Amino acid sequence: MPDDIATLRRILRSARTIAVVGLSAEWHRPSFFAAKYMQEHGYRIIPVNPRYPAILGERCHASLETIEVPVDIVDVFRKTEDVLPIARQAIAIHAKCLWQQIGVKSLEAARLAAEAGLDVVMDRCVKIEHARLFGGLHWAGVNTGVVSARRGG
Repeated sequence: MPDDIATLRRILRSARTIAVVGLSAEWHRPSFFAAKYMQEHGYRIIPVNPRYPAILGERCHASLETIEVPVDIVDVFRKTEDVLPIARQAIAIHAKCLWQQIGVKSLEAARLAAEAGLDVVMDRCVKIEHARLFGGLHWAGVNTGVVSARRGG
């Protein structure tokens, strides 16, 4: 289950559709910020959260199994103990990658997904990795091009 720079770059470069499991409609939540960033960078975001009818202009799904289009990345914003059934659904819909966000690290789900041929990323943020590998850090207010050694005050 390598998640080296070359593998992360390949996954993010080849993907176009990301199903975000646990995506919140609340703008201040990390899942919303990450999904909005990825949408702004050309990815189709498919929300998977039964609590909402739609997020970011896309219809929400109660589970991965109700998505009608091919999914490249299943991005998981859920507790580690919730990941195994999500991994099974990701395999069932023929997703290409199971991506577990920062703080999420189910080894059992990762093993199952890898054995089924999916790429697996654990304990990493899709937004941070995209920004780091493709030069989008400025979008979050970092790397603004302003360099100064002057102290405030």
